Amino acid sequence: MGVHPRALDYAESFPNHVIPDESELTCGTKIEPGKSYGFFTDTTLCIGCKACEVACKEWNGLPADHLGLTGNSYDNTGDLGANTWRHVAFVEKIGSGGDRAQEMKPFQSNWLMMSDVCKHCANAPCLEACPTGSIFRTEFDTVVVQQDICNGCGYCVPACPFGVVELSPEDGKAHKCTLCYDRLKGGLEPACAKACPTDSIQFGEINELFERAGKRVEDLHEKGATDAYLYGAPDTPGATGGLKHLNAFFLLTDRPEVYNLPVAPTRASDRVRPSFLTGLAAMAGLTLAAAALMSSGRERGR
Repeated sequence: MGVHPRALDYAESFPNHVIPDESELTCGTKIEPGKSYGFFTDTTLCIGCKACEVACKEWNGLPADHLGLTGNSYDNTGDLGANTWRHVAFVEKIGSGGDRAQEMKPFQSNWLMMSDVCKHCANAPCLEACPTGSIFRTEFDTVVVQQDICNGCGYCVPACPFGVVELSPEDGKAHKCTLCYDRLKGGLEPACAKACPTDSIQFGEINELFERAGKRVEDLHEKGATDAYLYGAPDTPGATGGLKHLNAFFLLTDRPEVYNLPVAPTRASDRVRPSFLTGLAAMAGLTLAAAALMSSGRERGR
């Protein structure tokens, strides 16, 4: 990306004041209300260092959890949760018959690594399900939970097709990634993206990220990694079931389910009407069956 010209104005190692629009220097993006921002996570660049997990916990004051070993490779986090807003997945590719793989595909070892996060869906199912208005869409087109308004009903938990939202056992409220809403308001790049040493996590305006991601896929295909594709960008896997697109989308090299992502996520609200009509049809059928039984019983009594 190169050094931004403004960087010459802040050459000192320890500035004595806040740098305005610092994200313009760190990731080439100036953060302005009214624009849409998000993450492009390129899994082919992830080295599994977990810097994003640590940066997220440190900035947001999240406690450590899952301190023991899970037995699932090097993944000690397990999954996203109320206290884990970034989760680095480790998937070891095994060869046929239980033997270890003997060949490596271009630009990818036999390890698949991905830093997972809340998707900040364009049509967020959790937001639709929230009865108190606790979940809202910010001026940066991200989705945030306000714990002081959340009543802990948990409707958002099953509504999320990605299993992101979780109720905290400490306060009973819903918690998830905020895409560093407080940092965005201060003109700062989100902590996880800023900490990522390989630029696997890239922050920016969402349309610019879509364009950048498309070029990255083309580049990988030219270099032989023909299995690379986008998940969550418009008209790609992950952007299904009325979600439109994901503001945190991914470049993958294997099936979505390998990364613990749904193949075709949907919005729960789209299933309400069919489920309601199915229930009515079932009740009508039971009513007719009961009426038939009562009628036949009266006829036998005569």
